[in-house]
Amino acid sequence: MSTPLHQHIAKHIPITPEEAADIALYFHPADYKKKENLITEGQYNHQLFFVVKGVLRMFFITDNGNEQTIQFAIENWWMTDHDAFHKGITATFSVQAIENAEVLCITKPNMEALLKAHPIMERYFRMVYERAYTASLFRVKYIFDYSKDRFYLHFSNAYPEVVQRIPQKILASFLGFTPEYLSELRKKLAKNGGHPIS
Repeated sequence: MSTPLHQHIAKHIPITPEEAADIALYFHPADYKKKENLITEGQYNHQLFFVVKGVLRMFFITDNGNEQTIQFAIENWWMTDHDAFHKGITATFSVQAIENAEVLCITKPNMEALLKAHPIMERYFRMVYERAYTASLFRVKYIFDYSKDRFYLHFSNAYPEVVQRIPQKILASFLGFTPEYLSELRKKLAKNGGHPIS
């Protein structure tokens, strides 16, 4: 039986059912409740997460004590504090479940063993990381290049399912808005037929 992980891998590289079954052995499933942390800033992180069900967010605590969200992950997306995971150091970022979440976890030793046993997975993860890196660069561009309403419209059009599933306070944090500003922006856009205001 094909699993979400198998299906996602198969979109990027050729893989047989037998290979997929063996790859699955390197992972273990885990469930997290809404608002539960998978990774906590300042603690060691030894796992990489594949989202089977639910929504995750990555955030850090600013100097003034606010939570700054920088990334989301929904079904079939990966998430971790990569620097902490690969270097074996304490996490700079926290990862939290926004909804009840089901994930597949792989530890650093298991990742190394997986890549040794299935070298083609190096290509798979390279492709996944390239897409994620490209998306992060575009987000930086949009922050500097777009007006606030255009940035919100772009994100909501590109990821409508994500926007619908994220609490307004967390979405505002990701966009660099206050919750109050986002609420007013949504009202103005609704009155303007969903078109940019500025």
